[in-house]
Amino acid sequence: MIEYTELHHVSLNVTDLGSAKKFYSEILCLKELPRPAFDFEGAWYGIGSQQLHLIVLPHSQTIRHDKSLSSREGHFALRVKNYAETLAWLKKNGVNVLEKPNSVSGFAQIFCADPDGNLIELNVDQSEL
Repeated sequence: MIEYTELHHVSLNVTDLGSAKKFYSEILCLKELPRPAFDFEGAWYGIGSQQLHLIVLPHSQTIRHDKSLSSREGHFALRVKNYAETLAWLKKNGVNVLEKPNSVSGFAQIFCADPDGNLIELNVDQSEL
C-alpha cells in the first residue's frame, strides 16, 4: 500500500518562459521560488506548501492547441479566498474566464488558461459566496 502525505507539485509544459512567468507571477500572483540549475528552462512557484513547476518544452505533447476554456479538460485547481475579487482581478487583467459559481461540485469555480492553454480552476466553497 502507498501512504501519501500531500501533493508536492504539479508540472506544466510551456513554450515561452517569459510570457508564462508574466502570467503566473503578475496575473495569478504566485511567488516564484529558487530553482535548481537544470539544463532546461523553467520556473518554480510556491502555492501554500505545494509547488507548481513550469518546464519549457515547445514541442510537448501536452500543449493544448485549442485554447478554448472547458471545465472538463485536464486542469489543476487553486483555492482562493474571495471569488468576486479573484474574478474582478482576472477580468481587469484581460484574462478570458469561464464562470461556474453554481457548479454541482459545491465549489464556485472560475476557469482560465495560461498563454499555452494550460487550464486552471480557481475556486471557493459555494457557502463562502
